[in-house]
Amino acid sequence: MAKATLAKHLKSVTAGGSVAHKLRKARSGIDGLDDITGGGLPYGRPTLVCGGAGSGKTLFAMEFLVRGATEYGDPGVFVAFEETPEELAANVASLGFDLHKLQAQKKLAVDCVRIDPSEIEVTGAYDLEGLFVRLQYAIDSVGARRVVLDTIENLFGGLHDEQILRAELRRLFRWLKAREMTVVITGEKGDGTLTRQGLEEYVSDCVIFLDHRVVEQNSTRRLRVVKYRGSPHGTNEYPFLIDEGGLSILPLSSVGLTHRASTERISSGIARLDEMLGGKSFYKGSTVLVSGTAGTGKTSVAMCFANSACSRGERSVLFTFEESPEQLVRNMRSVGIDLERHLKSGLLKIVASRPSSHGLEMHLATMHRVINQFHPDVVVIDPITNLFSVGSPSEVQSMMTRLIDFLKVRGTTAMCTSLTSATSELEQVAMGVSSLVDTWVMLEVLRSGRERNRSLTIIKSRGSAHSNQTSEFRLSNRGFELMDTYLGPTGVLTGSARLAQEAQDQATLAVHAGKLERSTEERVRQRKLLKNRIAALREEFATQDADIEGSIQEETMRRDSLIAERHAMARSRQAFASVGRARKPAGSRSR
Repeated sequence: MAKATLAKHLKSVTAGGSVAHKLRKARSGIDGLDDITGGGLPYGRPTLVCGGAGSGKTLFAMEFLVRGATEYGDPGVFVAFEETPEELAANVASLGFDLHKLQAQKKLAVDCVRIDPSEIEVTGAYDLEGLFVRLQYAIDSVGARRVVLDTIENLFGGLHDEQILRAELRRLFRWLKAREMTVVITGEKGDGTLTRQGLEEYVSDCVIFLDHRVVEQNSTRRLRVVKYRGSPHGTNEYPFLIDEGGLSILPLSSVGLTHRASTERISSGIARLDEMLGGKSFYKGSTVLVSGTAGTGKTSVAMCFANSACSRGERSVLFTFEESPEQLVRNMRSVGIDLERHLKSGLLKIVASRPSSHGLEMHLATMHRVINQFHPDVVVIDPITNLFSVGSPSEVQSMMTRLIDFLKVRGTTAMCTSLTSATSELEQVAMGVSSLVDTWVMLEVLRSGRERNRSLTIIKSRGSAHSNQTSEFRLSNRGFELMDTYLGPTGVLTGSARLAQEAQDQATLAVHAGKLERSTEERVRQRKLLKNRIAALREEFATQDADIEGSIQEETMRRDSLIAERHAMARSRQAFASVGRARKPAGSRSR
């Protein structure tokens, strides 16, 4: 048992090579904080967590203790100067922390040091020796390696000799360092200073500032590591979320372009769109932007994509800022998409909220938390342009940049929809996000006469050969249907013009089919006539040949008969005769 505890303790301490060359760290267990600090808080040293009222200091400190006790085998002591143990237990129960159970298991000790100025009478010199004794007892009772002092500035309210108190606090911190306690001290924000009493002057190993700001009626929590002696760390402001799972910090602004590029393809859910993308559709882990004016079918395209992923057994998350889950499920039935079955199977999760309910960073933190918990293969955001109501274009672009980088690192394929204005230029409609995405599909409404017809164009698709045609599509109970492209003198034909062209083409084909049929019949007739003529000629030839054959036989018989008669006559006269040769006249001499 002792060996297992020691192994957990060693796991919680980050050495990273030679201890003499790299600061030892204790993992906090707070989601995202260890990424920002490069491994955790400084081991065996004090860390100051400061901020205004309601910024989350006490919850930060309590989670540091609870995670250490439950995940890394580091028991802890929580010394409260404001709340009682019962109040603390009730306040953190909403985060899933059971302090009574941890105390019963000797993993956590909670002590309340109450300082009421009305109950204190100072007589002569004083010190904090009593606090040292209580701390030592609490540390020994559970074998603590972590200590929280919340909020130690309350000491200044009851003890007025600040010079002696500061000296005693320095002695306290040296005392804790000597025992290699990893300490978190919380402090209230001062006017123009990090703390009211200037604790940062001598608690300077690590200083973390928490901020809860409200801008245009939207609140956002942010964390910044002000100082971290002996260790590199993230210096930006990071949004964080407090919910039933504790704190969740987003270390996203430091993400670089180091993600892998997959060669695997996934379908868009629309067969003809896949064909327009070279028959291969989107790369896995890429980001797709679908932009268009109101009513062009952006949500339908996104739902086809999510439906296709769920039908393959992949998990999908939809963040929607316009429709409730029930409304979205109902509306998609009209185009042949059944989202309810995917919700019941657990493959689809819909997170619906109004943009005005939170600030941009809180929306980003919520997305971050949901994605980490649900582990989706596909993420849909519909639409990103609604976020303009709670942030400037540059802020929305910054948020989307961090979200896209986060999804690419995870290898998650994302599709975002963007509502554009009918009067906006093409380069302006995607609010700068178009340069971040891998594939951009634009939906438009083409007006012809009194008709409005929808069309789809692929603006770009990195790494893929794609169609440059604008194709008309229709939304019906059969789903999303891309129609054949018809080109006229003025461009692509849609609606009634396309139907008229189809009818004209069909009529032309019918005429050609009739001509072809007549030509085929004429060829058959000519062949038949030719065969008949050939048969007649053969019959005539046979007749003539028979007549000629008879004449030849008759002449042959006459010739044979003549020769025979001449031979017979010659024999009767006992003379020589030349058959078939004229005889010489009588009395002629030979020379």
